[in-house]
Amino acid sequence: MPQADAAATSEPANASASSTTPKKAASAPEKKYKCQYCNRAFSRSEHRSRHERSHTKERPFKCQKCRSTFVRRDLLLRHDRTVHAKDGGVPLQSEGRKKSGTSAATKATPSTAAPSKPSISIDPGTLEQIEASSDGMLDLETAAMLMTDFQHKAAAAAAVNGHLHNGDGSIPDYSPDRSSLLESSDYLTGPNVLPHMPWDSFMPQGPSEPKAHSMSSISSQDNLSQPPFVHMGSIQPHQSQLPPIMERQNSLGSSLPPTFPSLADNFPVSGTPTPNALSPFPSMTGPVSPVNYRKSPGPAQPLSLPKAPQLNNDDERAIIANQLGGDIALPSLPSINLYLTTYFNLFHHHLPFLHPVTFHPESCQPALLLAIFSIGALYNFEQEQAYMLHHGSKKLVNQFLQNKDNFDSRKCPLWTMQSTLLNMVFESWSGGSQGLEWACSIKSLLANMVAGNKYELKLRIDARAGAPPTHEQWVTEEGCRRTYYAVYIFFGMLTLTYNHTPAISFNEFDSLPLPSSESLWIIEPTDEDSWQDIFAASPTITVREAYDSLFQGDAARYSAFATRVMINALFLEVWNLRRSFESLQDVVLEWKIRIALETWERSLDLCEPEIIVVPLSTPHKSHPLIFNSMAVYRNTRAFLEVDLKNVQEALRYHNSYEIAAAMTLARDNVKRTKEMIKVIEQGYECMEIVAMQGINWVTKTSSTNWSIEHPLCGLDLITILSLWLYRIEHDDQEATDEELAMYMKVRGLFDDDAVDANGSRLSSTVARVWGTMLDGVVVWGISKTMGESFKLHSQALIGYVDELSLDPVTGMQVSDHALMGMETAY
Repeated sequence: MPQADAAATSEPANASASSTTPKKAASAPEKKYKCQYCNRAFSRSEHRSRHERSHTKERPFKCQKCRSTFVRRDLLLRHDRTVHAKDGGVPLQSEGRKKSGTSAATKATPSTAAPSKPSISIDPGTLEQIEASSDGMLDLETAAMLMTDFQHKAAAAAAVNGHLHNGDGSIPDYSPDRSSLLESSDYLTGPNVLPHMPWDSFMPQGPSEPKAHSMSSISSQDNLSQPPFVHMGSIQPHQSQLPPIMERQNSLGSSLPPTFPSLADNFPVSGTPTPNALSPFPSMTGPVSPVNYRKSPGPAQPLSLPKAPQLNNDDERAIIANQLGGDIALPSLPSINLYLTTYFNLFHHHLPFLHPVTFHPESCQPALLLAIFSIGALYNFEQEQAYMLHHGSKKLVNQFLQNKDNFDSRKCPLWTMQSTLLNMVFESWSGGSQGLEWACSIKSLLANMVAGNKYELKLRIDARAGAPPTHEQWVTEEGCRRTYYAVYIFFGMLTLTYNHTPAISFNEFDSLPLPSSESLWIIEPTDEDSWQDIFAASPTITVREAYDSLFQGDAARYSAFATRVMINALFLEVWNLRRSFESLQDVVLEWKIRIALETWERSLDLCEPEIIVVPLSTPHKSHPLIFNSMAVYRNTRAFLEVDLKNVQEALRYHNSYEIAAAMTLARDNVKRTKEMIKVIEQGYECMEIVAMQGINWVTKTSSTNWSIEHPLCGLDLITILSLWLYRIEHDDQEATDEELAMYMKVRGLFDDDAVDANGSRLSSTVARVWGTMLDGVVVWGISKTMGESFKLHSQALIGYVDELSLDPVTGMQVSDHALMGMETAY
């Protein structure tokens, strides 16, 4: 024992494992294999080899299904289980899984149902092997992260395949006070429904709380004397209320406070894939309103969960097949119902122009039905089937238009407009330049359809001579208006993303009422009298009235869909301001637009509350349309200061190298001014949203739960953020206190290992993390193109710095400290 104690004190750097089990220090094996880079000692050569890969960056384990490489085999196995789970084929297995599985099965007994936890003794050699194989990440943390991912996948599956219903199949009524909602054990039906993780309880409740430390963050505190890669004076570190983003990516369990109860203790009896204020479960407390984070009052009505339309039997499928003929293959009945479910549960809420209550697939026009199926197949990751259905829909629409000898937009049915819109959405975001060019070629056709149909709608409304509409009439008229606004929003996103000239003017809709709330849209009144009472009590505001209110600084009350329409109008005002030479000289107009944007944000406090449960998981406790609107709002604020026209035009042709080059060359457009700090704050909010959710979870679920607006709006914001960080790191001009504070806020989202992997450049780290998130799990191909572009942009930032760091006379590498000229700490 004295000899063992002496040996333990002679190597304090390597005593971390043995210190945790001091009683077994005598049995510690001899550590004769030393790392040639840091002199760390190991008892076995393979442990040393694993450790040395952290220095050499060697990645010997290659995925046979893609081009990814990994440092350890367990990371390869995790990659195969998560990324390639839907690809089919035999999954990889660890070497000892079969043996351990067999031995575990033989030891299992009925008496092990609820035993007390036995104490586990691990010898120092085993601890050392775990530490060497995981580079400081304990398997317990990995298991916690995997369990969390599994919970979210199960919740997403419940959103697609399961519906809340009573025993008779109807939707249960939810009381706003949420009392006694989970007393029934069969409240959620389905064989594989798991409870949802109460995410909000994982996060600190305010900035005053200390940051929950993980293993990486604890170790980073010992290195606070290391200077950051930025021109700055002495500065205290920013006290972020969030653990670093890369720590949350790799370790959920370690980021929990010490007093946090076990994960199993926090699972509710049942769960829902909607962790927001609409979740009618005891674990999700707070007001019922979907915008309760904006102080909106909750509704008094019971909550409801609309059910996606379905085909009931093969006879209804046969009706559709007969309409299609033999040219287009119709999917099987289960596939059709799956596509309908994914469309109405995952896509419809972001662009709700269809009426789910009266939508009957068997009587729907085949062109519109195939367009819906195609997007549903995309969200189910069936790309080949999605493209086949999409081309079938385009073919049917073309046949209808070509067979009309004298095309008249006033007589064009609504379904042609809706089918064309969905087909254009499919092509524009699918990730191919040819599809985008096709969509642009028919923009004028769709705009003409909107104008003609809107005129016919006006004639029908005028014919009523002021009489209120029946419910059937209102549904038809509201469906037309919602389709117009959906086209308007889509054209606005084409302008935001590709710098395309808007095809529809704001004046086209100025006299129309804004879209109603989603609750009123899907309501089913018992009789006509009750509908008239409901309609009379519903607020009505036209587009022009809301527009004038915003520019006058008066907050307006309208629905979530109307919120999305109005921020689209404000973005197009900014676009016109930046693209018109006369507007560039109009300081008063720019000031008015800034007032309107501030008023729009204040109007969120007055947004009409909803009573429907949306089966989507979004970070904000709001309807997804509010969440999407905030993404466009951040992009609009940034557009007032920075114009990335060249990046947007490069994106039209979907060449990642050209897009990345345009990003890097845009660094001169990003100025270091006080106004730019506000823009950087918007980019920081984008990264913070990802940080609060965890990058692993966002990578796997955002493509299906979040709208395409978020990656598209993030293109400008994260490009600006990375270029601003680059200038802070490398400009000769010293950073101001405001700039340093903002830099440290962004730096607080990442641990040291994440930044060190990018040459200690925070600018490169931000671009790489964002790119990795975008091209992880892909629904819309444009997000993969942008992800690859950001990763190339990240490499370009480092490459450009490497060129600058060469001495122009000797050609030798200049040290980082000499290049920065600073000796300061965080």
